Amino acid sequence: MLKKLHDLWLRLIGQPPDFSLESRIYHSISIGVMVLAVFYIPYNIFAGLYVAAFSCVFLSLLFGYQYYRSRMHRHAPSTTLFALTGIFVFSVNYFANSGIHGSTDIIWPSYLLLVFAISPYRQHALWLVVYVVAFIILHLVAYQYPHLVKYPFNIGKGQLIDRLTAFPLPVVAIYIIIKFIRRSYDKERVAAEEKAVAIEARNQQILLQTHQLEQSNAEKNKLMSIISHDMRAPLTHIQGYLELLNSHALESHERPMLEQQLLTATNSTLEMLTNLLQWSRAQMEGSGVHLSAINLLNAIQGTLEMGKTQALKKEISFNYHIDAAITVIADVDMLQLVVRNLVSNAIKFTPIGGIINIDARMVQNECKITVADNGKGIDREKQGKIFSINTEPAFGTNNEKGVGLGLLLCKEFIERQGGRIGFESVFGHGSSFFIYIPLQTNI
Repeated sequence: MLKKLHDLWLRLIGQPPDFSLESRIYHSISIGVMVLAVFYIPYNIFAGLYVAAFSCVFLSLLFGYQYYRSRMHRHAPSTTLFALTGIFVFSVNYFANSGIHGSTDIIWPSYLLLVFAISPYRQHALWLVVYVVAFIILHLVAYQYPHLVKYPFNIGKGQLIDRLTAFPLPVVAIYIIIKFIRRSYDKERVAAEEKAVAIEARNQQILLQTHQLEQSNAEKNKLMSIISHDMRAPLTHIQGYLELLNSHALESHERPMLEQQLLTATNSTLEMLTNLLQWSRAQMEGSGVHLSAINLLNAIQGTLEMGKTQALKKEISFNYHIDAAITVIADVDMLQLVVRNLVSNAIKFTPIGGIINIDARMVQNECKITVADNGKGIDREKQGKIFSINTEPAFGTNNEKGVGLGLLLCKEFIERQGGRIGFESVFGHGSSFFIYIPLQTNI
């Protein structure tokens, strides 16, 4: 029932998308006046207040006509006609209905409030002045010429009834106006808050896109730096070694040293190129992840043996302990690349005679693989960005140089497999890098 009444009310005053707030307020007041007129007109006639009854009829017709034009034909009500009609009707009613002792002064302010509600802001000051001046003049005339004031009812009971019957009109008008204003304010406030939230979300999206563009630009600059310098330098060295071997007759004791230097440079360049190609592919295409249950020792033993061979050439003690029963969920190729990079870094930054230990153990539902060395360690100032594209490549104990992509690649690949990577390092005393890979669980 209440919903039906609410829907009927909305149809009578108009929907917000179709009518302005001022028009809907006017429609509401017009309906209210016409409803009250049904009771006021018979009462005034019965009480002998014929002028008041005529005024009520006149106002009802005015409101009804303006309502019809506004609601049905969408012609905005004439503010000037509406305001001046109020002054005329109230002036006549003031003298016909006991003047200052009647009820006209009660209705007067509420009518002015309605004028404010439906008129443009720029007219408010004008109508305020007009109504105040008219009010003062009306009362001064009644004071100077008291015989012009008619008293259609007795002081006491008649005056009480007049006040009681006049009071609902301004109260209803004020209620409707304030209700519409507050409801409009609440809607505007909610809309403003939603707009602010949308703007904040859009700003966050812009900041994210800006960050992504900056990161992409940094990656592009990094790639160009690698191509223009870091890849060219070792190839130039290899070219120089080959030219030297080809153009000079070397002593037998000099040849092994140069060949070893050439091998070191070639291995370093191959490692750099491998990481560069893997990283570039991951950025441009997105490496597909093929997870499966694999035996950890079988998956990385070949990689560890290759690392052990490289470590022996540098006279580094290389030990690994992997339980043959450990089964993990991983991408074989990605896992091998991650382990290969961590082992290569350990060898690169561990001096001759150093120690590298690799072990794996189960921690709850994960397998923790640790690659520990007693090499150079990582400077505290550089530790915060070693997994970043902005990290600076460091030189190994034999001046081996990387491109700074190995650890970044390890982080990306291990996270794509549902794992994580971390490290502990004390500068001058070595580092321990560890990765966590999900274990196969028996369901």
